[in-house]
Amino acid sequence: MNQTIDLLKNHRSIRKFTSEKVSDEKLIAIIESAESAATSNFIQAYSVIRVTKPENRKQLAAFAGGQAWIEQCPVFLVFCADLKRAQSACTFENKEMDSGYTEQFLVATVDVTLAAQNAMIAAESMGLGGVYIGGLRNQPDNVAKLLKLPEHVYPIFGMCLGYPDETPEQKPRMPAKMILKDDYYSEGDDDLSQYNEICSEYYKNRTSGSRDETWTHQIANMVSVPARPHMKGFLKQQGFDVK
Repeated sequence: MNQTIDLLKNHRSIRKFTSEKVSDEKLIAIIESAESAATSNFIQAYSVIRVTKPENRKQLAAFAGGQAWIEQCPVFLVFCADLKRAQSACTFENKEMDSGYTEQFLVATVDVTLAAQNAMIAAESMGLGGVYIGGLRNQPDNVAKLLKLPEHVYPIFGMCLGYPDETPEQKPRMPAKMILKDDYYSEGDDDLSQYNEICSEYYKNRTSGSRDETWTHQIANMVSVPARPHMKGFLKQQGFDVK
């Protein structure tokens, strides 16, 4: 329909990059685009850490489950939910932050996620590609120690960026009619059987027939086992003891 929509609908995860460097000018433009995202009550509850040291990249790759592209990509960013700055604002105004509320956790998490999506779109608009690294939450305590994150800051995910050296096939998203609902929530349009067929065909094509898996099988296997149960204790340790 237009260039922006084409860009958004063309998104795919990139894990292989050329050796071409990303200029500081482009990186600043990406961060400024991230900052232009909506932010709840102007709190801007996020910080972004660019990791440049090879030894730190190597450790983060291990923490994330051996994701080699963390070491190989030209730019690796860690997006953090950050209420430390809000605490500093209270100190500046001779007040004490009343912390630990669920709403504060949600605000910070949503703020940084909106900012990160802006960053990815900005990068793609300049011919870059990237992939989100949720695997940093496998060992968030070690990530926090390595990055010297203070209380009231926690890592949500990483982001690899660079010039793509691959053009992977796009994963088929659900039809819009399964996502968009009128007036009330309903499951009537959730044709999972049809979507299973689409995803099965995608995996067979992508792997030359070695993987034949439906969406329901993949997701059921994922959500029927504990999902990073250590996160609650880690968040409490970082000052996000939700109440």
